[in-house]
Amino acid sequence: MLDHPYGAGASENVPHNRSYTAALAAAAMRGVRGAGHEVDLIDLIEDGFNPVMTKDDLARWRLNSVVDPVAAGYQRRLMEADHLVFAFPVWWESMPAGTKGFLDKVLTKGIVYSEPDKPGLFINGIKNIKSVSLITVMSTPSFVYRWILGNPLPKVMFRGTFRKIGVKKLRWFSAVDPAGKTLEARQRQLQETETQFAQLFS
Repeated sequence: MLDHPYGAGASENVPHNRSYTAALAAAAMRGVRGAGHEVDLIDLIEDGFNPVMTKDDLARWRLNSVVDPVAAGYQRRLMEADHLVFAFPVWWESMPAGTKGFLDKVLTKGIVYSEPDKPGLFINGIKNIKSVSLITVMSTPSFVYRWILGNPLPKVMFRGTFRKIGVKKLRWFSAVDPAGKTLEARQRQLQETETQFAQLFS
């Protein structure tokens, strides 16, 4: 799943239409395909996904269903996937609105997970998902993000979401300050990302 205003088409180094997030996602997809696997790209911007939980969305959520046809389509695709990869920039130390909306509207109670009578106990409804990976781009130095700010993103995405519903294999690939790196350094990182994802899914 890619969440960036420029979309997947901004993966090349073209002025005024380039995204390092999209470039990393493209590198990861090359690696996965190179390992012999299929990729089903969800591009939130291209799909026109509305991340806002509306009154109708919430009413359906309480009935274990969805009203948004885009979210329903994402759920069907999620059920067919073995691995889930998120790619997005880190803004204000957290995820963009599209990614948060994906969690709110797609990971629906009664479909993606269920809650028995015992409070706090979730039952996984996407047992086919073997792992979740994050690819992020941020300007905050790693030590500041982890030790001073408290590592908020993996806490929300991993501890507060996927681990809670039963997905245990979780990975985070963080690209820090790509704008401050040379073109050669960015190209090396893209190649490393392609290799890492080829190995992950080999």
